[in-house]
Amino acid sequence: MTETVTRSNGSNGAHATTKLDAVVVGAGVAGLYQLFRLREQGLSVRGIDAGSSVGGTWYWNRYPGARFDSEGHTYQYLFSEELYKGWSWSERFPSQPEIERWLNYVADRLDLKKDIQFGTTVKSAHFDEAAQRWLVTTDKGDVIDTQFLVTCCGMLSAPHVSFPGQETFKGELFHTARWPKGPIELAGKRVGVVGNGATGIQVIQSIAGEVGHLKVFIRTPQYIIPMKNPKWEASDIEAYKSKFKSLTERLPKTFTGFEFDFEHVWADLTPAQRRQVIEDCWNHGSLKLWVSSFAELFFDEAVNAEITEFVREKMRERLKDPKLCEQLIPSDYGFGTHRVPLESNFLEAFLRPNVEIVSVKNNPIARITPEGIQTADGTVHEFDVVILATGFDAGTGALTRIDIRGRDGRSLKEDWGRDIRTTMGLQVHGYPNLFTTAVPLAPSAALCNMTTCLQQQVEWIDDCIKYLRGKNLNVIEPTRDAEDQWVAHHDETANATLIAKTNSWYLGSNVEGKPRRVLSYCGGVGTYRQKCDEVAASGYQGFAMQ
Repeated sequence: MTETVTRSNGSNGAHATTKLDAVVVGAGVAGLYQLFRLREQGLSVRGIDAGSSVGGTWYWNRYPGARFDSEGHTYQYLFSEELYKGWSWSERFPSQPEIERWLNYVADRLDLKKDIQFGTTVKSAHFDEAAQRWLVTTDKGDVIDTQFLVTCCGMLSAPHVSFPGQETFKGELFHTARWPKGPIELAGKRVGVVGNGATGIQVIQSIAGEVGHLKVFIRTPQYIIPMKNPKWEASDIEAYKSKFKSLTERLPKTFTGFEFDFEHVWADLTPAQRRQVIEDCWNHGSLKLWVSSFAELFFDEAVNAEITEFVREKMRERLKDPKLCEQLIPSDYGFGTHRVPLESNFLEAFLRPNVEIVSVKNNPIARITPEGIQTADGTVHEFDVVILATGFDAGTGALTRIDIRGRDGRSLKEDWGRDIRTTMGLQVHGYPNLFTTAVPLAPSAALCNMTTCLQQQVEWIDDCIKYLRGKNLNVIEPTRDAEDQWVAHHDETANATLIAKTNSWYLGSNVEGKPRRVLSYCGGVGTYRQKCDEVAASGYQGFAMQ
């Protein structure tokens, strides 16, 4: 099908109006695959992305040290063996430039770029109840009339920055999620890094040896796992490619969409055996300790305490200095209840004489001044460069920054401002024909190898639209009852975990005023897939169609 163009009179005069079957917002992992799938079933579809090329997260996050913490051979599309085997990773955990090249490889092999409008931001999307279609506007003045709107905006794509005075800073200031393409000179400079989550850790360990002096502003210390990242030889590449078929069968069924899964029950093992499992997982140099040692880590406080103490012990061995241990080792929450970063000599960076810690837990940052960063006690820390690794308005931020309005003019920003609700993270009651990926109440909100989860969501959405078209139906929307049931199931599952008892961005705690709810479905990737498949097999029971 081809797109059609008419003319309409908007408030700013005449605008071209394009009529499409579907608009896909975002050209990252989910957006590329969604565009491909919808195009394959014959829809007229356009992708829209703010970047100048494809990549999504891996286009914007080009800060020093940015890389996968999923192993490259599992962070891939699995719908095509030819596509999978046509790309070879250079190392176990590839870095951003290589990841961006890979996504361009995918887009080029599937000839997707011709159907993507780059350098464009979606400003609004309003559902026209009479026409049963969405009217989408962009910052370029486009007005698009589309039957289906699919958001593939990413879980962590809306930077969360909240310091007054940033515009007054005389030096250079960057948020890690909007890092410039050009080289940034840091050698010999006074640099401040705000934040020490997964992104901050990658930045700190990468620049500590280059800058003149580095101050790291830490509010909440993080548990870490050392990354083992060997370069791949030809034999390594051949070995992982030979596992393609087994990966396609295994990854969608494990708890977090990784190749490894929980294999042991805590109560079945002796203390010595438990210790050996924990050591083996730690030595794997991946996220295995977090998502594949013992499931009881997430539910049982005693089990969590023992594994937590193991990690603290490992961190103390490397830090040695009691003061650094106090500043860098968490003491008020358990291992695995926050996002767990992989690192490479992150702790050792703080043993350098040019690196120091500024604790802002009880002395928070008050503002950015022309000279640097001022804390609540009045101290001004002077810098040439300030790097904000301050995280994101996770899960909801990318969509609430678009003026999305559903039936009766209801606003998604306002709805989610009161209560964050979705139906399986795939649709929202009150917003017909709006499909979502990487939003709350699905594993893709945090607890998943993202390509595993995003592929599954894209395929569900594609199959759903195909079902509608096959039945000559135009509109689908979850019922209020179905959404209530999913939210209740989600909350019951999440609230049984220790995650629900720990403040972090997993609950939206990093954004003031954000409704508190565990953002990610905690029942496991395999269980979630099964529930989604059951809904589809039932003819989308719980969804109103017409």
